[in-house]
Amino acid sequence: MITDYSIQAVAINAIPLIFAITIHEAAHGYAARKFGDNTAYMLGRVSLNPAKHIDPVGTILIPLVLLLTGSPFLVGYAKPVPVNFGRLRNPRIDSIWVALAGPGSNFFQALIWAILLILLLGFGMNEKFFISMAQAGITWNLGLLVFNLFPLPPLDGGRILSSLLPARQSIALGKLEPWGFFIVLGLVFTGIIGSLWMDPLMAFFKWVVYLFTIPVQMIF
Repeated sequence: MITDYSIQAVAINAIPLIFAITIHEAAHGYAARKFGDNTAYMLGRVSLNPAKHIDPVGTILIPLVLLLTGSPFLVGYAKPVPVNFGRLRNPRIDSIWVALAGPGSNFFQALIWAILLILLLGFGMNEKFFISMAQAGITWNLGLLVFNLFPLPPLDGGRILSSLLPARQSIALGKLEPWGFFIVLGLVFTGIIGSLWMDPLMAFFKWVVYLFTIPVQMIF
């Protein structure tokens, strides 16, 4: 949990978080366009402009409430990128790739931050601000990756599961979408999603990032 509210601490966390959210949403729109749906592109959502993706409730209010109430995890969401799944060339399969694009972008960003951290330490650049920012970049991106893979709509994991299920079960799961995020918030407050989902998957993806960065580590 963030306990330091100084301008420096806010900058350390805000910069990688803004990149994480913005690129995550833009990746959904980019993937949708590649698979045949131009909806997000036509609305200007395939963009690295953070203002186009920030949701007042999901990006600001909910994380703030969780922060002030001492939640062990800070979660939230950006303004969903509009996707017309019917326009995808192969809706059932392509929708999986569109959903995976966001978490995939977070994994890639975590990897970039990890490489940057290794380079900073390897070259003896012990500037605390940049080292802390790189560490925050890894944490935020892996957190968003794992959180968004939770298998409940409207999260990306829910859309992936919906595409993999038979039609009847997929429709039943889709009916939970209006309440999905409130269910997830309840699981966050009770600690269930933290202990049974976030903790083990965060540890797993940290290990995967470590494996991918071994060649860079060997340089030093």
